[in-house]
Amino acid sequence: MKAKLGMSPIAWWNDDLPELSDDVSLEECLRQSRAAGFTGMEKGRRFPESAAEMLPVLKKADVTLCGGWFSGTLTTEDLAANKDRIAPMIELFKAVNAPCIVYGEVGLSIQGDRSKPLATKARLLGDEMKSYARRMTEFGEWCAEQGMPLAYHHHMAAVVETEQELDSFMHHSGAGIPLLFDAGHMAFAGGDVLRVIDQHHKRITHVHTKDVRMDVINGLDRTRESFLDAVIKGAFTVPGDGSLDFEAIVKRLASYGYEGWFVVEAEQDPKKSPPMKMAEIGARELNRVLALAGYTVVA
Repeated sequence: MKAKLGMSPIAWWNDDLPELSDDVSLEECLRQSRAAGFTGMEKGRRFPESAAEMLPVLKKADVTLCGGWFSGTLTTEDLAANKDRIAPMIELFKAVNAPCIVYGEVGLSIQGDRSKPLATKARLLGDEMKSYARRMTEFGEWCAEQGMPLAYHHHMAAVVETEQELDSFMHHSGAGIPLLFDAGHMAFAGGDVLRVIDQHHKRITHVHTKDVRMDVINGLDRTRESFLDAVIKGAFTVPGDGSLDFEAIVKRLASYGYEGWFVVEAEQDPKKSPPMKMAEIGARELNRVLALAGYTVVA
């Protein structure tokens, strides 16, 4: 089985919390991640918006674009509005040969609002989740028809956060909307990360290897503190520096034949957790557990 190692630029620049950002260029971000052993990088705010500009930068750094976040609003806006907004991104990602677009639902989400405690996040009940899942499937199928598949990102403080919400979403949606599995977000939400893999492995097409510090998470007052408060406190980190057993997680994915990207996405304070050092820790741990699971890391 083959695996590829990617990273998210959120370790260097945090779009929701600019104060948690390192003052480095795109080129330096790519250089550091490549030196640590990552051959892919997900798109961040400092990336060019045209293939003509982006491809030379990627080529010089010897990395590929391995994904990127799209802020979807299918809970609050119609399909047409989302199609219009994602169309340029589809064309860009096709031009640079990216594997997928990461769909994150921000409609009704409180993930970017520090004034909203975790306990106040929106919930879709009954027919609301059923209707949303069906719209997501239609949207995912349309994106795939345009030549670029989506990977749906379950996320803290969004409408698909908990294991039960993910189960419901997956039950009511179809194969047209594949799943991005994020162990860190699922652990934060109180879910069983291995059971989620068991339940939904057939739809997993992209993996974020986000680790968590459970002591920080368990110490949160969810009636008063927000998702961004948790980030500032250090809820997230890279594999090998947190609480999750990535050997077990990767072996479970391997048991179902998952092949593809393993992307380190860990938003932290770069002053407390220098991105280059974190990248090296994450790469070392992933290489260790991937080898134990029988993967060959593609350089």
